[in-house]
Amino acid sequence: MHVTPTSSSDRPMEQRQIPRHELSAFLRVYNSQTDRPFGYVGNVSRLGIMLITELPVMLDQEYELMLKLPATEGEQEESIHFRVRSHWCRQDITPGFFDCGFSIASNPNTFAGLAAALQRYFSFS
Repeated sequence: MHVTPTSSSDRPMEQRQIPRHELSAFLRVYNSQTDRPFGYVGNVSRLGIMLITELPVMLDQEYELMLKLPATEGEQEESIHFRVRSHWCRQDITPGFFDCGFSIASNPNTFAGLAAALQRYFSFS
């Protein structure tokens, strides 16, 4: 990415060759029992997931969740069901949102597949 100053303001203007992908705008997580939105993926690893939610979550509780992966060309939408345990929750930098940390309580091997699926979907090739 090249950054060049603009003459009309002090902020530099970005000249991207590859568009920025905001993961949280794409990866919505649902309550798997009600199919209601629960939050958005902020970060994911093989051991846990950080969600951005509109309401704080109760700590040390388990939640049944589902992630609907967007369909790629020639493939169908895929849903991943998993159970998590909440460990922490704090107010996000954006007012009205919370960052909540969870460990994976079920399907830990699924998250290895999730990482690969995310890499495929958001790859720049």
